[in-house]
Amino acid sequence: MKGFNEPREVEMARGTDEDVARVAALRYWRVGDARVVVEAWRGSEESLGAFARRHGIHRRRLSRWATQLEGVEEPVAFHPVRLVQGGDEGGGGGAPLEIVFGEGVRVRVGPGFAARDLARVLEVLGVGC
Repeated sequence: MKGFNEPREVEMARGTDEDVARVAALRYWRVGDARVVVEAWRGSEESLGAFARRHGIHRRRLSRWATQLEGVEEPVAFHPVRLVQGGDEGGGGGAPLEIVFGEGVRVRVGPGFAARDLARVLEVLGVGC
């Protein structure tokens, strides 16, 4: 299906009536669009037909997307990165690299670190790539 895996520029909150209304008005849905509607329907206590009617969506369209999304993995989420210019902190001639993850996880590596060591540290912390 053409455009099936093309990402939307802006990821939106999942499942609010406002989001569903915005997607319902689109002529073509991408995976992210359909996921918003399907997750909203699955989170509701309505039948597929009742949900589709309430939002002005063709029942078959919702049914088809629900079937297509079964087994489709969530897209990779990217996190904001901020580069900070730092001074030389000794020990080998370069500034350390600091990686800050959500939930208070912060990793700082000095110049000359081995990439495999960093990968292992991230794996142990549960934030590996």
